[in-house]
Amino acid sequence: MQTRHAITLHVNGQDHRLHIEARRTLADALRDDCGLTGTHLGCEHGVCGACTVLMDGQPVRACLIFAVQADGRALRTVEGLAVGDQLHPLQQAFIDHHALQCGYCTPGFLMLAVGLLEQDPEIDDATLMEALSSNLCRCTGYQNIAQAVRAAAVAMRAR
Repeated sequence: MQTRHAITLHVNGQDHRLHIEARRTLADALRDDCGLTGTHLGCEHGVCGACTVLMDGQPVRACLIFAVQADGRALRTVEGLAVGDQLHPLQQAFIDHHALQCGYCTPGFLMLAVGLLEQDPEIDDATLMEALSSNLCRCTGYQNIAQAVRAAAVAMRAR
């Protein structure tokens, strides 16, 4: 029998007190224990980026982190972007610029881009494209995603 650990995940401003096994990934804890299914699982090896969330403001692959490592850290998932019915500027830009098709990779891209823009609102194109290439999308070809992130950067600076 596995020992369970008492942890608190601070996700999107809310505390989730959990008793989990040390081997449980953050992605699984967010989805199954916190009910936040916007964090998608793709490759489960940290390659695709579908599970990207923010931990202390930094984009991380939730499939590569154990939930116990996130104990007490500030976590943000795609569910934490909108405020009520008001979409985050990045979410709106993804819609406006047709930056999603099947949508499976979208939460990971949104969280990656939010982390990038919050760290560097003036991010240059080369840095942006290099960062976006760390997440995989089989549908869009990345150009619309990059356009959406650039548009969101402008909208976020205007807020």
